[in-house]
Formats: sequence, C-alpha cells, structure tokens
Amino acid sequence: QVQLEESGGGLVQPGGSLTLSCAAPGGNMKRWSVGWFRQSPEKGREFIVGISRSGGSTSYVDSVKGRFIVSRDNAKEQVFLQMNALKPEDTAVYFCAADVDSYYAPTISRDYDYWGQGTQVTVAW
Repeated sequence: QVQLEESGGGLVQPGGSLTLSCAAPGGNMKRWSVGWFRQSPEKGREFIVGISRSGGSTSYVDSVKGRFIVSRDNAKEQVFLQMNALKPEDTAVYFCAADVDSYYAPTISRDYDYWGQGTQVTVAW
C-alpha cells in the first residue's frame, strides 16, 4: 500500500496564498492521475481539482476556479496545488489522492487507490 504525503498547509490570512505538495515515497506517481480533495465539518469531503497523468488535462470545481492552480513535475514525482486569493471558506483538511487506472483524474473519491493523511489549511485573521 502506498501512502501519499501532503505538505505545505498552515494558517494564512484571507487573500493570501499557500502551495501544497503531494509526493508518493516508494510509489510511481508519474503514472497516476491525481486529485485534490478537501474536508470540512460543513461540507464533508469534496473533490476540488484533478490533474491527468501527463499534466496536460486539469479540472477544477467552480468554487476554486481562477484561484487555485494544479501542476505536476513528473521528473520529481510531485504534484502541487497553488492556492491564491484564499477565503475563510477554504478552511479544511486537504488531501491528495492517486488513481492508478485512469489517465484523467476522477471526481469521485471511491475511484482513488491511494490517499495522503491530509494537511490542515486555515484561512483566518
């Protein structure tokens, strides 16, 4: 079983930026599509962005479109989530997940094979 690792979470003021990273020590991330999810008590776990194996295709939910940017460096086997113009409602635990079967990142959590432990992002004054 592969355990993904997220990093980069923290406390940021509204309007600020954070960049999250996702890696898979011992894994083969360059062969997987990757999705980012977030979970909060109010909304539960929700898909927010996805990136295909090559990085050539990305998808975003409306609530983060234009503010978040997903990218990947397959040489370093890492995926990044740049979050800009953060809002208090972005506060959540953020997870990355990998799908070994699909070229494109699914939007449904049960389609993913590997998950990270999550990293807390808090947007507040």
